[in-house]
Amino acid sequence: MSTFMVLIVLGIVATIAVLFTGLGSMVRGGEFDDKHSHQLMFARVGLQAFTLLLVLVVVLLNIR
Repeated sequence: MSTFMVLIVLGIVATIAVLFTGLGSMVRGGEFDDKHSHQLMFARVGLQAFTLLLVLVVVLLNIR
């Protein structure tokens, strides 16, 4: 497995982990949700962007 593929898989796993942490926080509510829900969803978007960028790099490198 190439380095890019390992990074893509790690990005996907990290995105899923942050997504479910944020969803669980929202379901339970409370103080943790009030403090961290915005940060968790912002982190999720950032991880998705990072992972998508890696996928695009791999696609572009394989076209040449």
